[in-house]
Amino acid sequence: MDAVEILFTASFWVAAIRIASPLIFATMGELICERAGVLNLGIEGIMTAGAFAGWFTVYMGGDLWTGVLVAALVGMAFGLLHSLLTVPLGLSQHVVGIGVTLLATSLTYYVYRLALPEVTSPPKIEPFQPWAVPGLSKLPVVGEALFTQTPLTYLAFILVILVAWGLYRTPLGLAVRAVGENPGAVEAQGISVTAMRMGAVMAGSALMAIGGAFLTMSAFNSFFFNMINGRGWVCIALVVFGSWRPGKALLGAILFAAFDAYQIRLQQLSGGVVPYQVFLMLPYALSILALIVVARRATYPKALMVPYQKGER
Repeated sequence: MDAVEILFTASFWVAAIRIASPLIFATMGELICERAGVLNLGIEGIMTAGAFAGWFTVYMGGDLWTGVLVAALVGMAFGLLHSLLTVPLGLSQHVVGIGVTLLATSLTYYVYRLALPEVTSPPKIEPFQPWAVPGLSKLPVVGEALFTQTPLTYLAFILVILVAWGLYRTPLGLAVRAVGENPGAVEAQGISVTAMRMGAVMAGSALMAIGGAFLTMSAFNSFFFNMINGRGWVCIALVVFGSWRPGKALLGAILFAAFDAYQIRLQQLSGGVVPYQVFLMLPYALSILALIVVARRATYPKALMVPYQKGER
């Protein structure tokens, strides 16, 4: 099989969709935060905390969906911390976000060691299993790639539709977009800018945590250190790549995931002739190139990273 044929195999697209799924959750979460005017750089740590919280809940006897719920609640807690510091107090969103990432990551590793002090290898759980959609899963290539996935992958794609509908077809979505564009106008309508921004950050952080939980409860079956591996930072770039629009961000996530799945297969084809680090670099290099091309035309929320105090004009 040559490098071109890989692109037309069902196994390649199955892997790409699976890799894209946690990115979709986290990207939608970051998009909601930024649409409300808050840059959430705590995403990497929040995904790590969500990955551990979901996995540990199941490991301690909870069911899988309870694990997803616990991960979301943990994400909301860190989102509350982030929003308290950046919205009413107006502290630097860059500094607070990095601080939340360090806190969430370090606290997660500490709790892991505290709860499992004697463990030498990560304990395993029974993760979500693929579920074939009757009829659709029999379609050539597309059926196996899109309709033979785990429930969380289906939820990720449904989420994109819900976020797009919520942002562009509901009064709440209009208010979220407005506080990211012109918070003064929102306040003039009697809506609390602080409440809207804090709510958006908490909701977005919950989705980020579910993205992390996907890795331990759907892609893999255990938790290990550094498993997020920069995915949070990738999601921040995907929001820009998608011009702060859910549909375009989804395409960006799938594109990056396809690059990632492709480089793994190229490593196998090369037979070790080319250093594997070159292939590991490939999806990031191509994503940076795509980001440069797209970002020049992107229109970002005008009040993004701009603190707002009640009564300001």
